[in-house]
Amino acid sequence: MGVMVDGEWRDVPRDSKSTGGAFVRPESLFRNSISREGTYPPAAGRYRLYVSAACPWAHRTLVVRALKGLGKAIPAFFAAPEMLANGWEFADGGFRCLYQLYAKARPGYTGRVTVPVLWDSETQAIVNNESAEIVRMLNREFDAFATRKLPDLYPSAQRTEIDAVNARVYAGLNNGVYRAGFATVQDKYQAAVAEVFRTLDWMERRLAKRRWLCGERFTEADVRAFTTLVRFDAVYHGHFKCNLRRLVDYPRLWRYTRRIYALPGVARTVDLATIKAHYYRSHRDINPTGIVPAGPRLDFSLR
Repeated sequence: MGVMVDGEWRDVPRDSKSTGGAFVRPESLFRNSISREGTYPPAAGRYRLYVSAACPWAHRTLVVRALKGLGKAIPAFFAAPEMLANGWEFADGGFRCLYQLYAKARPGYTGRVTVPVLWDSETQAIVNNESAEIVRMLNREFDAFATRKLPDLYPSAQRTEIDAVNARVYAGLNNGVYRAGFATVQDKYQAAVAEVFRTLDWMERRLAKRRWLCGERFTEADVRAFTTLVRFDAVYHGHFKCNLRRLVDYPRLWRYTRRIYALPGVARTVDLATIKAHYYRSHRDINPTGIVPAGPRLDFSLR
């Protein structure tokens, strides 16, 4: 998977021995904000998003960018599907490998090289590489440049509930599928996959009385859930061995996912061919042949 150590890229495998076979996600390290009074004020064309269409964390930012119509104000540059010896690679955007951008932003950087990256082209700095925080910046700080009206995704009256839902969905589903897929010992896998399906069961029950996860209003909690759910049957069910049930076996969650897919601009952010190519070809420790399966055939359209 690769990391940077003292500003140098190293193509090294993921370390599972030190964690006893469990997958542990490190914290993101670039945590500045866009704000009118700060170092990085909102502006059209100043900031860039470096993303992968395959990555669910980067996908969150693309969904909000699409829903608000921020495509012209915040250009996005897309990585190639495969993440191999050089990590994320780009055909355009001013450099070839994402680690080069990290090295430019912070010489001597040590840590993971991840998408999404919110980049300031004026100061040549990484503003932020934490998807949850970028989503909130896109939600509020660029309203002057939005071409679509979208209600606040993080309204003050619902923040306690949204935070609670986010925490459970992150631990059990968003990160849970990775804890199952990247586990290298049986008991760690068993614990993770059980939590994945406890969380899906909980979400299915929750949607019995709500249109969205936090009630009758679409919020960031739905964005964060969607980017995992839309990948579930295509990659997490098979590739990450989360195969007790499929998403299509959950009637409410399946319809909920398709409702989000139908929102303005969202369908264009979903690229299942790239998603499948990334997971099945990049994770050679899980899928040594790199063969991408033909199925499943999924139709996200509402009928």
